[in-house]
Amino acid sequence: EDGIRDKLVTGVQTCALPISGSHRLQLTPTTSGCASSRAVTPSMARVEAAMARILIAEDEEPVRALIARALTDDGHEVSVAADGAEALDILKREEGRFDLLLTDIKMPIMDGLALALAVARDHTRIPIVLMTGYADQRERAYGLDALICDIISKPFSLPELKFAVAAALATGKR
Repeated sequence: EDGIRDKLVTGVQTCALPISGSHRLQLTPTTSGCASSRAVTPSMARVEAAMARILIAEDEEPVRALIARALTDDGHEVSVAADGAEALDILKREEGRFDLLLTDIKMPIMDGLALALAVARDHTRIPIVLMTGYADQRERAYGLDALICDIISKPFSLPELKFAVAAALATGKR
């Protein structure tokens, strides 16, 4: 029962995550394409989730390595970039074949907001999760609600990161 499980209910894809005891947290897509949550019991039917291809753009190498390792340990295929320009190069080389973009906002060369705008324009099916440790950067991102699935604040725990990733992947689109 550990790990992420997908469930189909009347044609709506949801994602159930363990939270405590015999309960799970169920993520359900909203009209914005992101996920909302509610607690459910483990007796509900689940289907194994497919692992995803995730592109991580993060300029701090230790943070990038930790995120990559955590998501790889969960079975995801991960590619990493040190800034937005490198991430765009990877997207071009891979012809946009990613299931999720997880990007820091404040980075050199090309920041995460510029990267998010380019990905939203050129790769419309890739959901985007932003990360930031700066309140002013988080405020700048609020205008992008229609383009991004979530903004997670640093420092974050690995369970918080994995929850945000699962929520974004649960919808398969923004």
